[in-house]
Amino acid sequence: MTSVLEELTWRGLLHDATEGAGAHLAEEPRAVYIGFDPTASSLHVGNLVPIMGLVHMQRAGHTPIALVGGGTGLIGDPSGRTAERQLLTKEDVAANGGGIRRQLAHFLDFDRGDNAARMVNNLDWLAEWSLLDFLRDVGKHFGMSQLLAKESVKSRLGSELGLSFTEFSYALLQSYDFLELYRRESVTVQAGGSDQWGNITAGTDLIRRVDAGKAFGVVFPLVTNSQGTKFGKSHSGNVWLDPKRTSPYRFYQFWVNTDDADAVCYLKYFTLLSREEITAFEEQVASEPHRRAAQRALAEDVTRRVHGADGLTRAQQATDALFGGDLSGLGADDLADVFSEVPSSTVTADALSGDGVALLDLLDETELTSSRGDARRAIEGGGMYVNNVRVDDVDRRVTSSDAIEGRFVVLRKGKKRYHLVAAEG
Repeated sequence: MTSVLEELTWRGLLHDATEGAGAHLAEEPRAVYIGFDPTASSLHVGNLVPIMGLVHMQRAGHTPIALVGGGTGLIGDPSGRTAERQLLTKEDVAANGGGIRRQLAHFLDFDRGDNAARMVNNLDWLAEWSLLDFLRDVGKHFGMSQLLAKESVKSRLGSELGLSFTEFSYALLQSYDFLELYRRESVTVQAGGSDQWGNITAGTDLIRRVDAGKAFGVVFPLVTNSQGTKFGKSHSGNVWLDPKRTSPYRFYQFWVNTDDADAVCYLKYFTLLSREEITAFEEQVASEPHRRAAQRALAEDVTRRVHGADGLTRAQQATDALFGGDLSGLGADDLADVFSEVPSSTVTADALSGDGVALLDLLDETELTSSRGDARRAIEGGGMYVNNVRVDDVDRRVTSSDAIEGRFVVLRKGKKRYHLVAAEG
């Protein structure tokens, strides 16, 4: 087998690995696990680096194990946190775990082959422990100096908010997860973000001390953009994989708006395009950056994987709508999403019934035109559109048949000036 670490390295996805990890992964198929925090019902794009890490592991013949922290999720990982997480109920964690499983299925094959992915829940074994037994049998293997040296602990202890014993105990629980999976699933490799290095190496040490076993760790970089800010957020917050939280259109826009300086790097991280294909896009970014070919390829690949072919098509249709494209394939919710930031006004649904409202009257209520005379001239000059269809009749009336799903009419002047009319009542 070819070491998967070679693939991760050229893609820039390998931050570090424990000694011998590369040879271990190259010798024969292994079981590799990554933990996912079930504090939300959906993963977000910030989770895509570890997910793609598991994808590469599976493609190299290894068995990916996705661990949902049903137990540790009740505690909260202090890594990368400035304040303690809000604690969840067991019911919340269970429901969130189900959502994560469905999203991982877009990336990992859970059904076929000798290395089909598996999902496990650490509540299955952590719930069996009493506090006294855990402290006696597991806690005794951890020195205070080892725990206090962890960066996630040091940073919080030095902060005004401090660190509770609840979160302080997280490293013990995650280390024990590794030991339990080593025993149950023959897992010998744990992977994760570079902020998990301390937790992962604590797990390899525990396996060595308790079972005299050999285990390894692989960590991926924490992604930032070319400005050095954390990857995965838009102006409205996290970019989620759940279409109910982030629509396919917004998801697609997040990727297509990637800066030129980040586009090639993200193609390596988040797609399975070959080295040759990515090199070709790199050359296009350098020679024809205005075409944004790399960004479109990135947006298409990731959106198709997460939202399917239909989701990609709708996202592209919605994107085209902003540039005068056909609106016939879009629903009212799509329009509300696409035109959420353009000026808007309302009209009663009754006003659109029958003969409806004169377009000139509607335009008079907007900032698209400065006067009825200006509106008339725009129509006569072929520069006015209803639902992206050019209007050539100054006596055009807007009726209920123009309201998409009975809710919205899109007015446009020229190429880029929009106004959304919402029918109410």
